[in-house]
Amino acid sequence: KRVPIILAAVVAIVAAVAGAGQLSAQTAPITVMELTPRSVVTDDVALQFRVKHAEDHGGTTVVNLPDLTLVVTAEILVQPGAQFPWHQHAGPVIVTVAEGELVYVEADDCVHRSYPAGTVFVDPGNSTHSAFNPTSGVTRLIATFFNVAATGPLTLTQGVEPGDCVLLP
Repeated sequence: KRVPIILAAVVAIVAAVAGAGQLSAQTAPITVMELTPRSVVTDDVALQFRVKHAEDHGGTTVVNLPDLTLVVTAEILVQPGAQFPWHQHAGPVIVTVAEGELVYVEADDCVHRSYPAGTVFVDPGNSTHSAFNPTSGVTRLIATFFNVAATGPLTLTQGVEPGDCVLLP
């Protein structure tokens, strides 16, 4: 009778450990799931974005992409209070806030720009920035990244400096 009881205890412990591992994987602060493969743009396409933030009284950022390479769309889940590290992207990113809210901060001006559910913003790429979820719920983003690498991360963090910016969650 001891063998079945010990075996049952071992199975319960293994199941608990496995379940804990799954729980922590499900609650990562930020998860990125690529919804599409990194896809080649086969047509001759050039893009230009003119970005002027709604609350800014400054100039307009113009981003020219004379030749698109690879494009990928991803779903990004940002847990309450989670913050992206300071980073850059190889090209522009069009971000739709599907649920929750995201506060986006560019390192060159340190302005906290809030984007609630139902809004879209353009990250011009090649600029240092961070973002965070200020809400008590999960923020869900759908982002299309232009001119990504064939493999590897969608964000570039090595050697990225935030300057004097302080994030206020």
